[in-house]
Amino acid sequence: MDGVRRLPRGRHALSPEAVAEAQRDRLMTAMAQVMSEKGYVKTSVEDVIRRAVISRQSFYRHFTSKQDCFMAAFRRSTQVLEQRIATAASGDGGPVERFERALADFLEALVLDPASARLCVSEVYAAGPEAVAHRTDFQRRLGERMAAMLEAGTEAGQFACQVLVAAIATMVAGPLATGEQEALRALGPPLVEHVRGLKAAGLI
Repeated sequence: MDGVRRLPRGRHALSPEAVAEAQRDRLMTAMAQVMSEKGYVKTSVEDVIRRAVISRQSFYRHFTSKQDCFMAAFRRSTQVLEQRIATAASGDGGPVERFERALADFLEALVLDPASARLCVSEVYAAGPEAVAHRTDFQRRLGERMAAMLEAGTEAGQFACQVLVAAIATMVAGPLATGEQEALRALGPPLVEHVRGLKAAGLI
């Protein structure tokens, strides 16, 4: 199955905890994959367990509902993205250089795992208020991280970073929906130049 790792057949040395963790991971991956193909509303628990090759009983051992599985997959994806951005932004270079590295790594993460990316971007509103609240908080944290990265010292500059994060989220939605990987990567250079201009003008 694409991206869904099966446990080894027969006897193995995995602990019960490791087996449970692997099953949970497979279910979250399957949720992202099926939902990216069918959309949140049309995705069923049966679809997810069939893709993950896990029993219904095992699904409900880990999650209480489709919504619970979706939120777990959503939180996992946003955590991975935040960590990638933080790692890419660390190290040498000025504010714009750090932003450029972080943006390039963020866009590459979307290219490499489009199913999880669509889960974060495209299906949130269909998943309901809990998902919308998590996305809102995620974007707020990214805005704060961007403000620190770009050394935005004023309230106006910090607000500009929040606006920029929201704009990037909107801009990636189209290429993600159509599977245009190069269009995602192509967003990087003009965004970097835009931020460079904002920084030079003292707007961030």
